[in-house]
Amino acid sequence: MRTKLVAGNWKMNGGLAQNKALLEGVMAGVAGFNGMQAAVCVPFPYLAQAQQALAGSKVAWGAQNLSQHDKGAYTGEVAASMLLDFGCRYVIVGHSERRSLYGESDELVAAKYEAAQKAGLTPILCVGETLEEREGNITEQVVGRQLDAVIARSGVASLAKAVVAYEPVWAIGTGKTATPEQAQAVHAFIRGKIASLDKGVADGLVIQYGGSMKASNAAELLSQPDIDGGLIGGASLVVEDFVAICQAAQR
Repeated sequence: MRTKLVAGNWKMNGGLAQNKALLEGVMAGVAGFNGMQAAVCVPFPYLAQAQQALAGSKVAWGAQNLSQHDKGAYTGEVAASMLLDFGCRYVIVGHSERRSLYGESDELVAAKYEAAQKAGLTPILCVGETLEEREGNITEQVVGRQLDAVIARSGVASLAKAVVAYEPVWAIGTGKTATPEQAQAVHAFIRGKIASLDKGVADGLVIQYGGSMKASNAAELLSQPDIDGGLIGGASLVVEDFVAICQAAQR
């Protein structure tokens, strides 16, 4: 039985005072929840604050990116070992914004995924198609290619220690959401692709949905058989919304 994971991606948002209220609100809001895991992935400068606030609570924390390198002359980069120093469990790898805005290739994403796992972090591997790719009916081709890069480098067995997040790029921050049926179809494709290589890994793999999941649509999306949680953007910045999504995951 897969445990649903609801992870907040704060993106480049936050400030010490508002973070304090948000972290305390989320902690209190999910304190009584069972059968699901909540997490927040915060900007690098706030990892110490998250660690201090969330230690001993039901909420895990993580980062939004990492370097593929262990250490060295890489000004501005952050290594996996540094994330471990701040108690991170998760790190987002290959988010569509990293791929599109910063030119991260499938190969670079695969290298970052490998670096995260070598350090003992759980990568949340993001895959998904643009609107143009969906309209061109190549969603499965694109998602398959993104998964293949990671499998080629780290092996299918590595997915037993990872999370996959399907994020239709056309539904991120646009207010558009894939219908539950559209989302389920891609989640089923991902699980089926992994199952063709290793059924045990596929059965245990947590596959999150990451395209404008909100309090109002979470229950319907999370009721789909292959949707095992959410990677939450905007709604993760509002205590009531994030807690409501976590509540839907608990059901």
